[in-house]
Amino acid sequence: MQSKTTTLAPGFNLFPNLKSPPKTFFFHQIFVLVLTFLAYASLHASRKPPSIVKSVLGPKVESNSTSTAETGWPPFNGPHGTHRLGEVDLAFLTSYAVGMYLAGHAADRIDLRLFLVFGMLGSGLFTIIFGLGYWFHVHVLAYFIGVQIVCGIFQSIGWPCVVSVVGNWFGKEKRGLIMGVWTSHTSVGNIIGSVVASGVLDFGWGWSFLVPGVLVIVVAVSVFCFLVVSPDDLGFEMMSSKKEIEMNVEGESVVNSEKVEQKETGLLKREDSNSFAAIGFLEAWKLPGVAPFACCLFFSKFVAYTFMYWLPFYIRHTAVAGVHFSHKTSGILSTIFDVGGIFGGVIAGFVSDIIDARAITSIIFLILSIPALILYRVFGSVSMVTNNVLMFLSGLLVNGPYSLITTAVAADLGTQDLIKGNSRALATVTSIIDGTGSVGAALGPLLAGYLSTRGWNSVFFMLTFAIFLASLCLIRIAKTEVARMTIRGNGFGVV
Repeated sequence: MQSKTTTLAPGFNLFPNLKSPPKTFFFHQIFVLVLTFLAYASLHASRKPPSIVKSVLGPKVESNSTSTAETGWPPFNGPHGTHRLGEVDLAFLTSYAVGMYLAGHAADRIDLRLFLVFGMLGSGLFTIIFGLGYWFHVHVLAYFIGVQIVCGIFQSIGWPCVVSVVGNWFGKEKRGLIMGVWTSHTSVGNIIGSVVASGVLDFGWGWSFLVPGVLVIVVAVSVFCFLVVSPDDLGFEMMSSKKEIEMNVEGESVVNSEKVEQKETGLLKREDSNSFAAIGFLEAWKLPGVAPFACCLFFSKFVAYTFMYWLPFYIRHTAVAGVHFSHKTSGILSTIFDVGGIFGGVIAGFVSDIIDARAITSIIFLILSIPALILYRVFGSVSMVTNNVLMFLSGLLVNGPYSLITTAVAADLGTQDLIKGNSRALATVTSIIDGTGSVGAALGPLLAGYLSTRGWNSVFFMLTFAIFLASLCLIRIAKTEVARMTIRGNGFGVV
């Protein structure tokens, strides 16, 4: 088996000044962070339209402020309309979860830039095709489900690719903080998607899919032209090694031993062509920490994606201070949850770096999010102030561990010492963790669609119970982290 090969992005031939020199290693690190940030933010923006248009497509709702009723869009406007909407979400998220496992396996073997562009172009195209149902007056459930299945497969390509690229450019030191800031692309993308989809909703719900779909395609062109997968592609091999030496806090002797170990690994690779193969799927599952964090993410994304797909609908159907909001206002107001998610991801990453304990940090956020969700359900309708504050706090606590696990934790596990820093295992480990989480993401919105017909208290009980189960998944790892810190004699201080 041959090692995967990459080609330098064509934009560097059009703009030679982007090459090194004169551009520094640090410049290209920032450039890669920004480009992958925009890539995944655009992908997430294209996932938001289904949640924004739910209140338009779904069953009629009598508003307290008017006597008119909204009829919705067949086949989603009947008495089981919320069920049908949940099934469309399930179609997308199930194919996304299955595709995630396959995409990660493939991403370790082919050019990440081209693979990412392929996924983005397909995602943008099928997001647009979903919206075409508005202009062509499509009322067949199978059409919307089929489009979402294909779109989910294309979307699944994005995450393993961007995480692997960022992992190639950055060492482990301060990874939690760096990844915490970078992973805000999820919330930023949700905000952009919500604002854009809500802003054009008055022109017809099809526009809420067309505009985000075009956005993904435009960003995909930029990724094709300028994304550099690895420092080696720009001749930064020596400089990146030097960077690792500067970032290593264990001392020069450790760095030297790691360099010797890397050289030995390189010699073995040249002697045995099979060693070029990326880590196997089952082997990755057996790596320490992969299964517990994957199971934790199952329940974390179960909750996060339920909010992502149903929060605008919930706001539209819940009076705040006795007032029902419009479709557009509900969609825009839901972005407060994502704003909280941005802060949650950064804070979780920073705290986990300080105490050097990803599991403990995640459990703290998860436990605190249970009363936050209960308070939001009970007091969120009292006034705009309480609604906004509690929605922000819920987003911060729910998305904190979700962001931490999908980025810093996945990168840590994919480059741990047991696999001798084999960066080619990163995409596989990432796909396992996020793929398992995506299974939960598929079930959450589906069950919410069914339970919402019985009342929203049932939905919130389901969410708090899922969070409790998520925290249980990390108990053993948290005990290990406490024991390790006790041995070091640092307690919960800086490691």
